Amino acid sequence: MILAALAVISGLLLLVWSADQFVEGSAATARHFGMPSLLIGMVIIGFGTSAPEMVVSVLAALQKTPGIALGNAYGSNITNIALILGITAVISPIAVQSQILRKELPILTAITLLAGWQVFDREISRLDAITLLMIFVLFMGWTIRQGLRRTPDNLGTEVANKMKSETTPLPKAIFRLVLGLLLLIASSRLLVWGAVVLARKFGIGDLLIGLTIVAIGTSLPELASSIIAARKGEHDIALGNVIGSNLFNTMAVVGIAGSIHPMTFGPEVFSRDVLIMTALTVSLFIIGYGVRGPGRINRYEGGALLTCYCAYIIYLASSVVIS
Repeated sequence: MILAALAVISGLLLLVWSADQFVEGSAATARHFGMPSLLIGMVIIGFGTSAPEMVVSVLAALQKTPGIALGNAYGSNITNIALILGITAVISPIAVQSQILRKELPILTAITLLAGWQVFDREISRLDAITLLMIFVLFMGWTIRQGLRRTPDNLGTEVANKMKSETTPLPKAIFRLVLGLLLLIASSRLLVWGAVVLARKFGIGDLLIGLTIVAIGTSLPELASSIIAARKGEHDIALGNVIGSNLFNTMAVVGIAGSIHPMTFGPEVFSRDVLIMTALTVSLFIIGYGVRGPGRINRYEGGALLTCYCAYIIYLASSVVIS
């Protein structure tokens, strides 16, 4: 058991570091090859921070522990909005100026509602998973089209300024990319193994482990990058990390994991986890989209998000104690 606990801790620490190396190396490499700043922000920074969720969920599906795979994806979405945006907004209120992010907010809401409809029958079948992957391909096409447009956008401006201040030679960028990817896979294997052993030792379901320890751990890259971005005044990068990550988790992570191993689960996934994820996503859409002007997540709203997350974790903990 001690070895498993050490595996989880060391896996989480290595996961955070390797994810940072992977994203930074990918972004620097893309810039060297002339990728537009907006596209880097939407694809590499937005989706790249979900690399830990992707690797962990794929490994969990391969090891036939679908609870960890699904819990990791949906738990990360809840963590991203309630914990990460909550903490970030409390530190520095987030102003939403990017028109691209305003377009992505309703898309995220629609995809989350689709996820709720899919899990209502307590199963993510291969057909469900393939549907998610097909929608993700279409969304990627739209994303690339938006990123290649010459229309100025605040997200692209923030990314361009960030990249100018962090010049990395191409060989070093490629090295960081490859090293980050390799260590990401190794640390994910370590984390999944330790999490499964601990779950079985304490009689806790794979789903709860995925929703809590694994979800929080794989969301740490988003937390670090969002806080740093918000403190620098890069509000759209901070929000873009969360929106991009949640879109990627809901479509690609669940889609790939479900294609590998169809997932069945209890009614609590819909009645508890997906409903909370949907409520948080709708709340983010309302406060982030902005009707009469740019959206803004102030400190009070950030505090409310944090309160919701604490209540959710306490509820999960109480369900373990009761069972």
